[in-house]
Amino acid sequence: MGSELKTHYNFVMTHKSKWLLLAPAGLLTVGAGACLLTWSGGLKEKGVPTSQWVAAGTAALVVFNAGLSLFGNGVAESVLYQLREKPTQG
Repeated sequence: MGSELKTHYNFVMTHKSKWLLLAPAGLLTVGAGACLLTWSGGLKEKGVPTSQWVAAGTAALVVFNAGLSLFGNGVAESVLYQLREKPTQG
């Protein structure tokens, strides 16, 4: 089976399917994290108590970094897919 991941639905995820799932999901999550960061900055500007905007900013950074991680994994899967599809030279 190697690099393929089987789910309990007996669906095999190839490098291509993981790439096509993870890269867009990562971009959406990065965008959501960036929006949350600006929202938490707005809370600070409004004079909201420090604990609230710090908690919001921390949560926003978690979402943003999760998006970067998802996107990075998508890029890695893309590279693995391209390497496997590359014709061998011999």
